[in-house]
Amino acid sequence: MKRLWSGALLLGMLACKTTTPVTVQTSAAPATQLTPYGPAWAALWQQQAGEYKALCLQAYQLAALRLDQYLSQPHHLPLAVVTDIDETVLDNSPYSVHQALNGKSYDDKSWMEWTAKAIADTVPGAPAFFKYAASKGVKVFYITNRLEAERAATLENLRHYGFPDAVDQNLLLKTAGSGKEPRRRQVLQQYEIVMLFGDNLSDFAAIFDKKTVAERNAAALQSAASFGSRFIVLPNPMYGDWEGALYNYQYKLTPQQKDSVMKAQLRNY
Repeated sequence: MKRLWSGALLLGMLACKTTTPVTVQTSAAPATQLTPYGPAWAALWQQQAGEYKALCLQAYQLAALRLDQYLSQPHHLPLAVVTDIDETVLDNSPYSVHQALNGKSYDDKSWMEWTAKAIADTVPGAPAFFKYAASKGVKVFYITNRLEAERAATLENLRHYGFPDAVDQNLLLKTAGSGKEPRRRQVLQQYEIVMLFGDNLSDFAAIFDKKTVAERNAAALQSAASFGSRFIVLPNPMYGDWEGALYNYQYKLTPQQKDSVMKAQLRNY
């Protein structure tokens, strides 16, 4: 009986005792930074996604069909195709990864250190298409905003994969402004350009140069008939004028300022 009473007393005391709540320490989620870290996510997709490869192969296989159509038509000048280099025929995603994982964005010095290595891989489908074009007597011109100091390494990289017409006279580098229209006109003096290849809308026509987001989108819709016909677009979510247009091409803004502008233009719910 005494044991029963003692047990009941103990249970009563425990029931009356106030339990101190346990405080769980939670750290706030780190703020998302679209720049400079976002390009690493895009590069991961470019390097690993089968969908990326499928899109590139789709673009170049469509281009081969279009080229055959152009070759069957009469023309008064020799035929040529014009292509951008970066993210159109050569894959620079390792550079984007390197910079992002070091908390840095693009800068000329690090970019030229990368291109000097001449080790960029190819964009899927690119070597096969341009070799096919050359086999049909079509000249290939490379119009790029790489600089003269990058000429030798660029040619070395292209030649490593057997890209045709990888010679000085067919590699038109940036000399004055970034706009490519004057260089396209230079090719047009002797050739009929049947197709243009690029990852940036400015690779195709001057109507896309340095335009606002709204203007770029409107011009893309107005040029709808050219895409998949004369204009062959390759995917590149890592960088480009689509990004520069977001902050009105003010490239000297700090990463924090760019990040703020980007976030302000995201659609959320």
